[in-house]
Amino acid sequence: MAGRIAIIAGSTGLVGRELLRGLLADPGVDHVHCVGRRAPPQVSPKLTSHVVDFTALPPLPAADELYLALGTTIKVAGSQAAFRAIDHDANLAVAKAALASGARRVGLVSAMGADAASRIFYSRVKGELERDLSALPFEGLVIARPSLLAGARAELGQPTRPGEEWGSALSRIFGFLIPANYKPIEAADVAAALLSAVPSATGRTILLSGAMRR
Repeated sequence: MAGRIAIIAGSTGLVGRELLRGLLADPGVDHVHCVGRRAPPQVSPKLTSHVVDFTALPPLPAADELYLALGTTIKVAGSQAAFRAIDHDANLAVAKAALASGARRVGLVSAMGADAASRIFYSRVKGELERDLSALPFEGLVIARPSLLAGARAELGQPTRPGEEWGSALSRIFGFLIPANYKPIEAADVAAALLSAVPSATGRTILLSGAMRR
């Protein structure tokens, strides 16, 4: 019996790197297609990298499932418009292309507090993406809403995020007082939760940090 074929967008990010590692290590996955602005450093006979322009996305290979981990910050992007172009528009474009290629299930790395009606720009964009993905006819959609992410951003050449560093420090000291959904969570835990849930997902599922923590 043939194994699954997966597409991942954002494989060079904190959670995306862990998603890619998990997919390549999964004996039930025959092949992984990475879609991004640059190729990941991993090399595997199971891996094909597609360097693309998200504003002019080509047709994607046939696949069973999709993982969306594209994301940035307003500071790195340079403006709200540039942030939205990545966190919303690029993710949605890949989702539509994957759906056209036959993908039936999708896993999304979103954020705690995502809400299309939020007054906070970051949370509103995350919520708009969740809303727009939910409107697509995927058989299953799994949305991960992690709190502050913990992981080695420096290894990826990414700038550190002060909020994540403060959150991790406070959690080490006052962790017993912080509800599970608000504690910082390892990127590997978020990836593991998606990799476990997506292959058999039906309908719409939201995973909060407390449920994803190992």
